[in-house]
Amino acid sequence: MATTKKADAPVMLSVKQVRSGIGRSETMRRTLRSLGLRHHQHTVTVRDTASIRGMLNKVRHLIEVTPVEEK
Repeated sequence: MATTKKADAPVMLSVKQVRSGIGRSETMRRTLRSLGLRHHQHTVTVRDTASIRGMLNKVRHLIEVTPVEEK
């Protein structure tokens, strides 16, 4: 029998900061901090939720987002 994904398994995203927050508005810098990004080239893994998507959209020009593959 083939394995299938669980419907309730959370989808994770890998978020990497590729541009600095220096010179950006305070709200953008706070959004980067809320995502867990501490400095340039830092990578974090976050859940794919509506609130996280909103934060990612706000700083989309400062980050790279890739889905995390399940094992």
